This record gives sequence, structure tokens and C-alpha cells, in this order.
Amino acid sequence: MRAVSTSQITELLRRWSGGDTLALEKLLPIVYKELRRLAAGHLKKERAGQLLRTTALVHEAYLRLVDQRSSQWEGRAHFYAIASRVMRQVLVDYARRDAAARRGGKSRKLTLSEAGDVAAPSEGMDFLALDGALNTLAAVDPRQARLVELRYFGGLTIEETAEVMNLSPATVKREWTVARAWLFKELSEC
Repeated sequence: MRAVSTSQITELLRRWSGGDTLALEKLLPIVYKELRRLAAGHLKKERAGQLLRTTALVHEAYLRLVDQRSSQWEGRAHFYAIASRVMRQVLVDYARRDAAARRGGKSRKLTLSEAGDVAAPSEGMDFLALDGALNTLAAVDPRQARLVELRYFGGLTIEETAEVMNLSPATVKREWTVARAWLFKELSEC
């Protein structure tokens, strides 16, 4: 299979946004491997015993993404950023159902590594606590909340995040440091 350029992916996204279902059929095999990588990154941070697997997360996110065909995709990085956000929401929805089923079962605290570039929970994460903290952060600073979604959930590099958010890499680094510190404080109070 020949390599597909970023511009070809962008063109397929544009055609899909315009209602071309054939473009979606061509797009999915091209982006599937990257969607699996994103899903694996999300699930790596999940608590042990999670019933949702990589393929299931990709498929759940895909079904939700198909409903967003009217979105005006700005390109490949924008598509993956939205896909990552959708995967986060799928995991939050599963966590809510699981918590309801356990009727207030024990939640695990999320830890954010100060040394690492990306958060690294040791025993898994409480998606509900993280979702609440991100929603609070979004009310205070929407840009930092989006940055956390892209870096932590999307696994985007500093440079990719800068591209998606139309910021300089230096600004992304600075705001990533501030957002991590804010989340660490917020989650440690849970």
C-alpha cells in the first residue's frame, strides 16, 4: 500500500464533510492504524480490568465521528484531535456506567508525573475525576483544557499540538506546564 499524504487525507476529510460517503469509505482504512494508536494510548492510562479494548474504543469513536460529518475538518491533525476527544468521552461514558453499576464504587486517584512529559498514572485513572477537573479547567481556561486533551489523551507532541492550536511550540510548552500543575493540584484535592 502506497503512502498517503497529509493533503490527500485533508481532501478526503473535506469531501466527507461535504456529504461524500465514498470519501469516508476511502478515509477509514487510511486513518484506522492511527486511531488504534490513539485508542491504545487512552487505554494504557485506564485502570486494570477495563472491559473496553482498543478495537472496541476505535469502533465506538468511529460511530460517533460518523455523526460529525458536518464538521469542517481543518486537516489531519484536527481530525485526530477530535477523534481523541471523542475517545475520551467514550471512556468517560463507560466510567459513569461502571460507577453507577457499582453504586458509588471506589475510585482511584489520578497522578500526574512531574518528571515525564505526559501524565503517567501508576494504578490507572479515575476518568470521572479527570473529566470533572478538565471541565473546571475549561471554564477557567478553555485553551489549556484543549491543550491537555490533545497532549494527554491525543498523545500529540508539542509540535503537533502547536499546529492544531495555531500556537508556537514555546507557548504550548509553557501552557502545558501550567495546565499540568493546575490539574495536579485539582486532582490531589479529590
